[in-house]
Amino acid sequence: MKKKLLSGLLAVTLVLAMGGSVSALCVSAPEANLRGGPGTKYEKRWLVFRYTALKKIAKRKGWYKVRDVDGDVHWIYGRLVTDRFRCAVVKVEKANVRTGPGTRFKKSSMSPAIKYDSFKVLRRKGEWVKVMDEFGDKGWIHRKLLWIQ
Repeated sequence: MKKKLLSGLLAVTLVLAMGGSVSALCVSAPEANLRGGPGTKYEKRWLVFRYTALKKIAKRKGWYKVRDVDGDVHWIYGRLVTDRFRCAVVKVEKANVRTGPGTRFKKSSMSPAIKYDSFKVLRRKGEWVKVMDEFGDKGWIHRKLLWIQ
């Protein structure tokens, strides 16, 4: 019993020491292929762009097995992703992008963001998330409209 408790505490401590969410990955390259297996010989399933959020499931020989916003499982080459910042993907058909954190702010020129648009998470204020797209444009999107990793 003590051994099991100690190993559980060690695992929790390790996760917290590594930043809390070690399963979060973001595409850091301008574009990347999601594949059916861990290598270039496997089929290309999806082309994704910078700041696409992914959830890490496993790692094998420099490749990550990942889950996307739809729950589908793919593989991506490890040098194309990072865990140094958070990313978000629009999970609804359309999401208004605002100039500030609330509906009283005007829609930005980025609005609307459409399903699968991806962003780097810059900060949060209440239920609102300040995001930046791959071109450097910034705006605010309500948290419930995003899948954040």
